[in-house]
Amino acid sequence: MQVYEKVAETLWGLGVRQIFGVAGSGNYHVTRALIRHGAEYVSARHEGGAVSMADAFSRMSDSLPVVSVHQGGGLTNIITGLAEAAKSGTALIVLAGESPLADRRSNFRISQDRLVESVGAVSYRISQATATSDVREAVREATVRRIPVLLNFPVDVQVMDSPEQRPVAPLPAVQSTTPDPEAVSAVAELLLDARAPLIIGGRGARHARAELLDLAHRAGALTATSAVARGLFYGDPYNLDVMGDLATPIASELVLDSDVIVAFGCGLGNWTTSNGSLLPAHAKLVQIDDNPLRLGLQRPIDLSVVGDAAKTAKAIAGHIPQMEELSGKRRTRTNQKRIAEGGRWQDVKYRDTGTEDWIDPRTATIALDCVLDEDRNIAVDSGNFLGYPSMFLTVKDTKTLCFSQGFQCVGLGLASAIGHAIAQPDRLTVAACGDGGLLMAASELETVVRLKLPMVVLVYNDSAYGAEVHHFGRDAADEGFVSFPDVDFAAIARGHGFTGATVRSESDLQAVEKWLHGERTTPLLVDLKVSNKQPSWWLADAFKAEA
Repeated sequence: MQVYEKVAETLWGLGVRQIFGVAGSGNYHVTRALIRHGAEYVSARHEGGAVSMADAFSRMSDSLPVVSVHQGGGLTNIITGLAEAAKSGTALIVLAGESPLADRRSNFRISQDRLVESVGAVSYRISQATATSDVREAVREATVRRIPVLLNFPVDVQVMDSPEQRPVAPLPAVQSTTPDPEAVSAVAELLLDARAPLIIGGRGARHARAELLDLAHRAGALTATSAVARGLFYGDPYNLDVMGDLATPIASELVLDSDVIVAFGCGLGNWTTSNGSLLPAHAKLVQIDDNPLRLGLQRPIDLSVVGDAAKTAKAIAGHIPQMEELSGKRRTRTNQKRIAEGGRWQDVKYRDTGTEDWIDPRTATIALDCVLDEDRNIAVDSGNFLGYPSMFLTVKDTKTLCFSQGFQCVGLGLASAIGHAIAQPDRLTVAACGDGGLLMAASELETVVRLKLPMVVLVYNDSAYGAEVHHFGRDAADEGFVSFPDVDFAAIARGHGFTGATVRSESDLQAVEKWLHGERTTPLLVDLKVSNKQPSWWLADAFKAEA
């Protein structure tokens, strides 16, 4: 057995079943070996697409994928998507060829370890004698720390004979963290004494819905989520939905009235707190996470607890008697009525800015929400438009919305949607992109068609880099700088094998309904010609924070 075969055997034995990549001479043999074991392989058209697919797949399937790339340029092509994965705490393995360590003249030679470490990933190197333990340690690091890990695999080592004979032993199961009883008691006391408590669920609490809702009921608390955990409390009549930059007016009002805020598995970063402006100065702030390194990382907190979200919520609830007068603190008929009437962005009145040629993005998204499959995946790219699909499309569980905004980079959304579709194949996948982001990632349109993915690609096309237009104002010299000629995305999509539709008014959405009610033999791209007279509400708030 050669070393590349041993590496493939080890990855398979440790549970790797999904690979994304672009084939090259430096990763050809090991990728083929993994496929022979039974792993599913998705060939992207660009390595940057492959890593964003893997990032989304890991988030939405909770299983560990591998990104397989060539040495040198194959690795440099993934760096932006790798930064997103690192900032978002995504577990994945990058298996990259590497120039022979003795060959200093190779055109492919770069400091691969230092490159990935610069964006927050961790680096290992596979050697002939210890390939199994090298791979095991990388997989353990990725899953325990929830972080991307690079496995450098020198091409000369790949074809050496492996001296290792023993079969692959599985990694021990990761045990959930039990919280300290005194800390649990302290949180319970705060909630018992609170006038207006709030429970926030983040990505690290997606498994704890039942426990968090029970705690909220006992404590009389309202509930809210970070953007990445949207859907966690869907159906709770006291759910404020997403907190922070994307919050509705009523959510912001009630969050600011809170006097005790308990965040489970939530980083409390700028997205969730509107750069800190949505954290009331008088409120006691509690953060609960199973990783002590995340506690207090983004902002000062009053009380921290190291513990699994479900275990900790259940333990806190055990200290709070289930009495009607307690559960009535904020879970009242008045708040329930206010949330029911204004808790969704669809319910917030607005002045339509559409014209004969341009549709208001809110009007378009609300209409689409009514016709798209209820059981859906939604993956959103970055840009001025991102709040519309993220908040105006209904999200009913935590596997619906893939919100890849940790690095806030334009161009990752289409590939993220592909990874999401592979993770949740029984749902219609909706990719929401801006015109600038889709042009950056257009090579992966072919991948969607080739894989026969059930997908609708929405292009919020304002013929501009909208954030920059609204941030810096308009100028006669903008054309070709931050404003561009109108692009016919429907025609581009048809060239790749999509069905293409152009929407300038609500009546044009009939083409979408026709596709949805048809055989869906091709994916659909909808070129939404959206009005751009004003920045989106979340971007306007961000500008205020920067002022």
